[in-house]
Amino acid sequence: MNRSAFLGPILILLGVFLFLKGDVSFSSGTIFEYFWPTLFVIPVGVFFHWLYFFITQRRGVGVLVPGGILLTAGIVCQISTLFDIWHLMWPGFMLAVAVGLFELYWFGGRNKYLLIPINILSVMSLLFFAIFSIGSIFGTLFHNNSIIAIGLIVAGGLMMIVRSRN
Repeated sequence: MNRSAFLGPILILLGVFLFLKGDVSFSSGTIFEYFWPTLFVIPVGVFFHWLYFFITQRRGVGVLVPGGILLTAGIVCQISTLFDIWHLMWPGFMLAVAVGLFELYWFGGRNKYLLIPINILSVMSLLFFAIFSIGSIFGTLFHNNSIIAIGLIVAGGLMMIVRSRN
């Protein structure tokens, strides 16, 4: 593995971070504050995948479960830390467990019973992502309560008029 393949993505991440954050005093504390998932969590997840694919010669399929969980949780934490959107990204932790179990299903014996928790966790995660993302978008668009109040009054009035005609 050459040095540019390792340092290239790190420099891109730092450049994007500095571009998005603007006036941040850059120190070693800042690196740990914003990039702790990339430094500690994601490498352990990658290590478990490396262990499965290269060291155990695809025999130790069980290491993919913590590998998938840690890799996905690390990505969720990194996105949440950089953009300060923990309130939107928390369903990613349920998705992380689903990813780990899916890797066990895909590379293991394809046990069909694993699809039950995988599907339940995936649907719950995507549902919560959708609900909280839409709620956050509406919250930023309609942060004035008078607009919501007027909309509710109009909707209620329309429902009463339509019902009285029937």
